[in-house]
Amino acid sequence: MYNLVKSSFFVLFFMLFSGCVATQPSAKKGYEKSFEYEDMYILSALHLEEIGDHNNSSNLFNTLYEASNKKEYLYRSLRNDLAANENGRAIKRVDEISKNSIDDFELTRIKTIALVKQNKLDEAKKLATRLVEASKSVNDYLLVSEIYVKLKEYESALKYLEGAYIKENNEKILESIAVILYVNLDRKKDAIAQLETHSRIHGCSVFICSKLIGFYSNDNNIDGLLSTYLRLYKIEFSRDIAAKIVQIYGYKKDFLKMTEFLEESRSDNELLLQLYIQARNYKKAATIANELYEENGDVTLLGQSAIFEYESSEDKSDKVMQKSVIAKLKETIETKREGMYLNYLGYLLIDHSIDIKKGIDYIKEALKIEPNSIYYLDSLAWGYYKLGDCKEAAKIMKKVENMDGSSNEEVVKHIETIKKCNESKKK
Repeated sequence: MYNLVKSSFFVLFFMLFSGCVATQPSAKKGYEKSFEYEDMYILSALHLEEIGDHNNSSNLFNTLYEASNKKEYLYRSLRNDLAANENGRAIKRVDEISKNSIDDFELTRIKTIALVKQNKLDEAKKLATRLVEASKSVNDYLLVSEIYVKLKEYESALKYLEGAYIKENNEKILESIAVILYVNLDRKKDAIAQLETHSRIHGCSVFICSKLIGFYSNDNNIDGLLSTYLRLYKIEFSRDIAAKIVQIYGYKKDFLKMTEFLEESRSDNELLLQLYIQARNYKKAATIANELYEENGDVTLLGQSAIFEYESSEDKSDKVMQKSVIAKLKETIETKREGMYLNYLGYLLIDHSIDIKKGIDYIKEALKIEPNSIYYLDSLAWGYYKLGDCKEAAKIMKKVENMDGSSNEEVVKHIETIKKCNESKKK
């Protein structure tokens, strides 16, 4: 309602002052005003255009043209005719002014667009072809190609698009070329080749890479997808893009390349940790686990970091390393008294004779959580062995021998050692 009232006001304004315009002196050029109320007319015409009253906006811009003889007002008036779908009126006005001449390129463009809107495509094609030969303008190449697309004459449309692209390496033009090749002419390889060539010369922008991804995805071209996502990731360091790259490496089962990408991008350290564990690269696993712990404070990661630090150490008797590992494990079990960490800490204290009795206490606590764990029982037996109680150690190992997992290399070694000790004690 508000817009309607304002529109009516500007129309009334136009009627009241139209007489004044007629009495003004003839046109001045450039920024100089041609008549007293020129600025008011411009504001009124622009407002009407903004609220969608294109008919009255056209009339006001035409009044401005007649009073000033400035062509930009004429063009704006005719554009409003097109917006109002008054295509016949636009054509008639252009013909009256141009007398079928194409010397004024803008008038010819407006008439061509009006003909297209009236679906007079053959007439529009002839006019647009004459126009582009005279103007050599990129926009006119695009206008002709659009008409040929509507006529479903795709080879001709392609020719004009390529002409426009030669003049201006515009990505939107290239996209139109690629779509016609891929969709309309079924020349899929050529469409992709066009995009790839552009990307190699001018770089693979987000826009071009996205188009390539669409085509490669449609063709199920995994290598093409991977190559494009990798290029796109260098432009846009997005976690979503990184996830796609990791997903493709997973599909290809190329875990080495996946690891290299994750090391470089650091886009998913949790997955990188799992890959290090899988590859038994405990040194790197310890570093990543510690970084993750510092990021989110999850003590599970601190415990893992301690275990990987110990496992990756070449010298297990290194006192500095032992102290670091023990400290981390003790901090872990303060919050998370899980069997794994209690057992690991206990076994470390026992095996290196740091505090055997305390180690046994930790393992007994772990066994309350998992009473039938072969590894916890093995650790407990080893604790008694280290205390010299081979009888108790052998008793526990007897139970271990009857359990699945007793073939573990370290368990077997402990069984034999404890058995010899027990027999020796008996003698």
